[in-house]
Amino acid sequence: MSGHHQSLTLLLFSAVVAATLAITSWAGSRRRGSAEEFYAGGRLFTPLENGFALAGDYMSAASFLGIAGLIALYGYDGMLYSVGFLVAWLLVLLLVAELVRNCGRFTLADVVAVRMRERPVRIALGCSSMVVSVLYLVAQMVGAGSLVALLLGGHGAAAHTWTVLGVGALMVFYVICGGMRATTWIQIVKAVLLIGGALALSILVLLRFGGDLAQLLTSAAGRSGHGADFLAPGLRYGGAGWASRLDFISLGLALVLGTAGLPHILARFYTVPTARAARRSVVWAIGLIGSFYLMTIVLGTGAAALVGSDAVRRSSPAGNTAVPLLSAELGGGADSTGGAALTALVAAVAFATILAVVAGITLAASAAAAHDLYASCARPGTAAGRGDPAGAPHAPRRRDGGRKRQRGDGNRTDEVFVARVAAVVVGAVAIGLSLLAQELNVAFLVGLAFAVAASANLPVLLFALFWRRFTTRGAVWSVYGGLLPAVVLVAFSPVVSGSPQALFPGRDFACFPLENPGLVSIPLGFLAGWLGTLLSRGDADPARYAESEVRSLTGAGAV
Repeated sequence: MSGHHQSLTLLLFSAVVAATLAITSWAGSRRRGSAEEFYAGGRLFTPLENGFALAGDYMSAASFLGIAGLIALYGYDGMLYSVGFLVAWLLVLLLVAELVRNCGRFTLADVVAVRMRERPVRIALGCSSMVVSVLYLVAQMVGAGSLVALLLGGHGAAAHTWTVLGVGALMVFYVICGGMRATTWIQIVKAVLLIGGALALSILVLLRFGGDLAQLLTSAAGRSGHGADFLAPGLRYGGAGWASRLDFISLGLALVLGTAGLPHILARFYTVPTARAARRSVVWAIGLIGSFYLMTIVLGTGAAALVGSDAVRRSSPAGNTAVPLLSAELGGGADSTGGAALTALVAAVAFATILAVVAGITLAASAAAAHDLYASCARPGTAAGRGDPAGAPHAPRRRDGGRKRQRGDGNRTDEVFVARVAAVVVGAVAIGLSLLAQELNVAFLVGLAFAVAASANLPVLLFALFWRRFTTRGAVWSVYGGLLPAVVLVAFSPVVSGSPQALFPGRDFACFPLENPGLVSIPLGFLAGWLGTLLSRGDADPARYAESEVRSLTGAGAV
């Protein structure tokens, strides 16, 4: 880009940052300092607002940059991400949204701890939520580095490093100063911008081909370098080797099952006043997300048809820059004023996307650290939710008066402070890992986060909601039985070593052939929960299960 065009890009980026900082400042001025305000925004959001925020949380840099890039490079196989991400919301709508809102307070651990011994359950789920959140954060920050480095003409490590540091500092500021209220409004604004930007690009792509989808697909296949194979399965997954086919199945399982276990998605159900509002939020989110993922298919095939798969691969081997390259082509070419202006606008939208998503994930991670880990380890006698070892439901404790309630309120004030400290620590860890993972595709990195969420969080959530015999030991075994295999298998997979795009390309200690561990780790999570329950010393308390069942289905006693 020329200096003038770079100045335009920086100006738009600055406008995005200024707008998000203004929202954070406004939200911070309205903050009451309570845990409910910090974690859940006071539970005052409408279904429409929360639906846009859910869509904003979900439509990440992986969606806008990574999926379009994979489609541009691999055609049909790249579309698996679009389909999988959308289908996952049916599971959320039918099985999770209302029940989680009725049973929980701030985190996933609240749902499970209603009928379990709290301390071991909260520690286990706090750890798994932290791992999932950090993996998701790394994907967003890798996307930010690739985007800004391309647009500012700095393809070296320095441009990527400074971008990641800047995004990390901003996300920590959003969480510390604005909490859930600021994060939600940033996500709403970002969702509107992202859907509008994707719609505008999709219309421009279709206009280039006279609205003829068949011509678009034919042109994409012709410039992909793969011919008709571009529109058939097998370029990335399902090839000649058995490992490729199993990787395809593994990825599909992770995408479909992982959404219901993502901590930052589950946390959104606590920001509305009722379970009915949570369900209506998901309906709004499905409509918005479904429309967006249809547009990613147009953008990916448009990049292959107009830019060419080889040009996308030369710019970014992982395909993360397909959408910016497409926007330049649609505007008249990278050297034209129109191309540079459209690219800058698209980049500003993508940057807003990244800032919003990292804020939501960081808030979920800090909530897990403070509300679950800190409350369980540092103050086990007054753990969040809480107060008695049996882990009784939260609502009666909120109605208690006098001294006990005042002491609990003080503990929650401590939690908010710890949550802010945790946001800084999580941000530092995510920055460090994202600097190592800068050559990986961001959609692929998100697929790993989904695999861990589906392996560690989803089994314990479903067992706790629907299995009468489920015990504390079963819950703990289920979390660790899915989390540890997922992390270990990733560590010894081609993602970390043994391939040119690995975290450590110069080393080869990969002994697990699949890039996504979901096919193995998800069944292990369910199996571990079942075995742990069968081998428990005592039976589950039927009265507490009955109480949690009534609460989850009717909302009686919900916060």
